[in-house]
Amino acid sequence: MKLYLVQHGEAVDKSVNADRPLSSEGEADVRCIASILLRAGAAPRKILHSGKTRARQTAEVFSGILEVQAGPTEISGIAPLDSVVEFTSRASEMAEDTMVCGHQPFIGRLVSQLLAGDEEMPLVEYSPGSVACLERDDEGNWVLRWFVRPELCHPRR
Repeated sequence: MKLYLVQHGEAVDKSVNADRPLSSEGEADVRCIASILLRAGAAPRKILHSGKTRARQTAEVFSGILEVQAGPTEISGIAPLDSVVEFTSRASEMAEDTMVCGHQPFIGRLVSQLLAGDEEMPLVEYSPGSVACLERDDEGNWVLRWFVRPELCHPRR
């Protein structure tokens, strides 16, 4: 079972829009990363996202490009400062490949908790639009399969 852990794309500043939707650059980055995942064969069966607009929009872009039949689903417990412990238990029970579109520092701490059992150990450096693919083996251990960042779409940034 694969777990795709996504930090939402770049959002507009709250001084521009308090709801903080994706910026045009953020949407372009997410589209590019989603296209890379499509070519690499990523096939989540469901996409979960927080209740924040930028996470929902990120989930919608991935859902459309990856042709996920079940539309994105909003869940609680994955806000920026939520505890990763509850979601760690939930992830261990998942049976189908799943994408989670959320926020920092939650997503980065979740990667660290699943891989090392220590949410405070920095293992990956997210930037908006980044995706980590973790896979659970038959013994229930998680391994990092790959990690992509939007810089792949714009190498000169």
